[in-house]
Amino acid sequence: MSSNEHVPVLLGPVLDGLEIRENGCYVDGTFGRGGHSGEILKRLGPNGRLIGIDRDPDAIASAAKSLTEDPRFELVRGECAQLKTIIAERKLLGEVDGLLFDLGVSSPQLDEAHRGFSFLRDGPLDMRMDPDSGTSASEFLQRVEQKELIRVLRQFGEETHASRIARAICDARVDAPIAGTARLAGIVEAAVPAKARAQKKHPATKTFQAIRIAVNGELEQLEALLQQSVDALKKGGRLCVISFHSLEDRIVKRFMRSASSEPEQYRGMPSMPEEFRPKLKTVGKLIVANDEEIELNRRARSARLRIAERS
Repeated sequence: MSSNEHVPVLLGPVLDGLEIRENGCYVDGTFGRGGHSGEILKRLGPNGRLIGIDRDPDAIASAAKSLTEDPRFELVRGECAQLKTIIAERKLLGEVDGLLFDLGVSSPQLDEAHRGFSFLRDGPLDMRMDPDSGTSASEFLQRVEQKELIRVLRQFGEETHASRIARAICDARVDAPIAGTARLAGIVEAAVPAKARAQKKHPATKTFQAIRIAVNGELEQLEALLQQSVDALKKGGRLCVISFHSLEDRIVKRFMRSASSEPEQYRGMPSMPEEFRPKLKTVGKLIVANDEEIELNRRARSARLRIAERS
């Protein structure tokens, strides 16, 4: 396929995992281009409700009229980490039947050179999910100290050559700000050893991931929305989270495991105070895309879906 723009990842498993109730209330906390939302809405009855959330103005602007003109659907521009506030404003805390979060960058964002997410197309080095706020990747690289940049590359990109890349970036910015994606990719490629340049994966892949995560505060957003999801869901409500790299998946796995476990001091006891009871229970095992889906949608290769239920 030339574009994955309209192909929602792990759609079948997500719909099964949400256990959609005809008149239930659902939240798509990462609306993107509305692929998952459109399919959820098809399964809702006349009294069902769906709220989509996205901080990307392009995602809001491109929402299909079939969604935005449906009285059961509401699209909110905001961060997924504002989940609790958005839900509370609508008096829905503890009333949500299902939450979906499809993490990371969307295919349209990668395809649009002016957004600066991809090294495959030269464009301004921006990388902000919301280009109307925050610091662009170019500004970040101009200001960040070398020691901090090494940490970002190691922690968020799991980059083996973090020190070499950070030093090369800091040397290059002395001559001129690193304003374009092609220039950054070239700096990284020149900085890594020849063996790394010969790999199938582009040597700048991890650097671009790390900088994007840092610029958008993605892991902080994830930690916040997971904690807030417990208060949003009703008993029996489902939480579905799709992640695309090990950093995200570890956070989701750790949260679900912790929220579904009895505190050590009460383990094995016949009763415990209500506030210490597990808030979630995990549902099934980690779900990944099958070969057929990966053939149709390359983005699905690294997708990981975990599901939990409010207890």
